[in-house]
Amino acid sequence: MEDIKPTSAKERTLSGVDFFLLWAGAAVSLAEIWAGGRISGAGFLVAAVAIVIGHVIGNTPLALGGILGSRHGVPTMVSIRPSFGVVGSQFAALLNIIQLVGWTAVMLLICGFTINALFDDINYRIWVAVAGIITTLWAIVGHRFWKWMQRAAVTLLLILCVVMTYVVLINYDISQIMRTGPNIESPIGFGLAMDLVIAMPISWLPLVSDYSRFSKSSKGAFWGTWLGYLIVGSWMYLIGLCASIATGSETPDSMIIELMGKVGLIIPAVIIVIFSTVTTTFLDIYSASVSTQNIFSRLSGRWGILGAGILGTIIALFFPVTQYETFLLFIGSIFCPLFGVVLSDYFILSKLKIETKELFKKGGKYWYLGGFNITALLSWGVGFFIYHGIATFFPNFGASLPAIVTSALIYYVVMKIKR
Repeated sequence: MEDIKPTSAKERTLSGVDFFLLWAGAAVSLAEIWAGGRISGAGFLVAAVAIVIGHVIGNTPLALGGILGSRHGVPTMVSIRPSFGVVGSQFAALLNIIQLVGWTAVMLLICGFTINALFDDINYRIWVAVAGIITTLWAIVGHRFWKWMQRAAVTLLLILCVVMTYVVLINYDISQIMRTGPNIESPIGFGLAMDLVIAMPISWLPLVSDYSRFSKSSKGAFWGTWLGYLIVGSWMYLIGLCASIATGSETPDSMIIELMGKVGLIIPAVIIVIFSTVTTTFLDIYSASVSTQNIFSRLSGRWGILGAGILGTIIALFFPVTQYETFLLFIGSIFCPLFGVVLSDYFILSKLKIETKELFKKGGKYWYLGGFNITALLSWGVGFFIYHGIATFFPNFGASLPAIVTSALIYYVVMKIKR
């Protein structure tokens, strides 16, 4: 199983098409459809604009973050060592493990509830357990097989999503949906809608280089990542938005799957639910293991995957996570300012240079003070509090961009002065 050391030339086998399918598979998610429904209170036009602009904004740092992996062959949590320090990156890795295990539980739970709506005579926990086992095994097989597995699975998924979209279009009055204005009883401003969109691609930033390190070229990895998640993520959000407006449901993902069952497409509906869960959630499980190796370098990757898969499944089985919106915004508040620091350091201060050998040295260039870069931690902390301050007192303004920009600027100015 791969460790966190730089990948060799022979391991770099993934093309731009592979990255397009990898991130398209991540975006074909019931959680994306659900999230599209969460912003329906803004009205169709405002929400649709927020979906497109939010994905453009969120996908750009996602794809840029992948450049660190494609150029230097290291996973994400190792690639942030130059800015946060060797030990500081372990603190970020711990937070990442928490969010990834949480996402695993959320995705498995959504899968179980959605299929249970089609087969209500079978307890949803059975479906959660089945999905957890399949997804964990998918993560274990390694990136050498993902290339072909993803090509087959995601191609089938995209075809079935076209069918799903057709079912939505012919069963709901789309012209009426497009004329729908803001919900007076529970309105959502443009800024908050943007934050709920941006949070999705940003949540993938802490693991993007775990996969881009296997790329043949940085160009292919960048454009494959950017386009794959932008196109399919926006598509899923829009489907969820339309279904939520048409039905008034807070769970448009379940409504759409039930609708497919009612029109005789129960098998395609089940395939969409299972495959979309697997192609999304295996990324969480695998990267939770990689982040764990950033803390415990001697840990076997397979044991890390098994641990993350089992823990995520147990949480989904016994501790149902329902506060998805709060979870999304909390992820945004952590990783928006964190990667504001990382991207500022790599692209502006360091001018796309990392001394790879120094990444693994105690007392080396990236050791800073006891393994921590205090400037990075303080810049991150300021961005975190700015995010929550804006989200609390000015929720319709949008907190993601101010948090990213503020943390990046503070880090740049202070480090420039120190150097």
